Amino acid sequence: MTDTMTGAGAPASAPARSTNPLRLKSIHHVEFYVGNAKQAAYYYREAFGFSGFAYLGLETGRRDVTSYALEQGKARLVLTTPMTADGPIVDHIRRHGDGVRDIAFHVDDAAAAFEEAVRRGATPVAEPHEVSDAHGAIRRASIATYGDTIHSFISEAGYRGPFLPGYVEKRVAGRDAGLLRIDHMVGNVELGRMEHWAAFYADVLGFSRFISFDDKDISTEYSALMSIVMSDDSYAIKFPLNEPAAGRRKSQIDEYLEFYGGPGVQHLALLSTDIISTVRTLKANGVEFLSVPSSYYEMLASRVGAIDEALDTIRELGILVDRDEEGYLLQLFTKPVEDRPTVFFEIIQRKGSRGFGKGNFKALFEAIEREQALRGNL
Repeated sequence: MTDTMTGAGAPASAPARSTNPLRLKSIHHVEFYVGNAKQAAYYYREAFGFSGFAYLGLETGRRDVTSYALEQGKARLVLTTPMTADGPIVDHIRRHGDGVRDIAFHVDDAAAAFEEAVRRGATPVAEPHEVSDAHGAIRRASIATYGDTIHSFISEAGYRGPFLPGYVEKRVAGRDAGLLRIDHMVGNVELGRMEHWAAFYADVLGFSRFISFDDKDISTEYSALMSIVMSDDSYAIKFPLNEPAAGRRKSQIDEYLEFYGGPGVQHLALLSTDIISTVRTLKANGVEFLSVPSSYYEMLASRVGAIDEALDTIRELGILVDRDEEGYLLQLFTKPVEDRPTVFFEIIQRKGSRGFGKGNFKALFEAIEREQALRGNL
């Protein structure tokens, strides 16, 4: 069976799963294709506090693209814009607007990771190849996942440059907000395709099903969705996968799929160890967040029990709280950061909990629906 978006086949007759078969170490970076990388880099520095550290473009000898690499803690974003009037990046932006193209993994051996992924059923995008400059060389390869999203494998043993070959160091400080790393990334897929892509991550990347939610868990009066969270063996790399479910109105997943032009990354969750300080900084920087009714906080203490943070402060900032058997978490979601209602960010702090805020689903999705109604998309 062939996926209509990528040509990626279902991993039929995949080899037995093993622990981390591709030897994934971490998320190396997340690359966005954007219409104007210079302006996008300014936004992510001034609003979210990322700092620029490397650059690639006309001044470095590249005539086809310009890219800015930004970081905060261990989270690294790459913003890439085309320098020509046509080509695959132009097509991607025309179809999707600004969005995530590549979730790249750091691995020990890019060629070995690629070959094992293809053996397990992955569709190749770029064969293993070496890229070098005066600082040394790296190996890189990539495979397809949902929609037009890809996963690259990058091995860089001994490389001494500021980022990747072709980039030069370019330090521009951002308004640091205390973000540490990417906690998880959520992919939206079409109705009926969630199980397919969960099987892909299990059979190809060796991930396990961490937790599942059905339309009874994630629903409101008007809409619903279903979700499966796939995780690597260390729980450091987690990819929830969402699909729409039947409802009276258009769900947030349906809205995303319509405006993004198909499956893609819906949001990135960024981890903080002090969400109060982080959210105060982000709000002062101009980041807009979803808001929940004040009634959400009336039952909060009885629902989640004692927490370290002052409830008045939690209410003031609009932060959501949920508890499970391992502890609790605090989270808050931005409004979409594009004119299209597609990509947004989550700020999350974990106080023991490894969950995803199941107790907040109803309040969160009602808040999203209020924004959908304002856009005329509910």
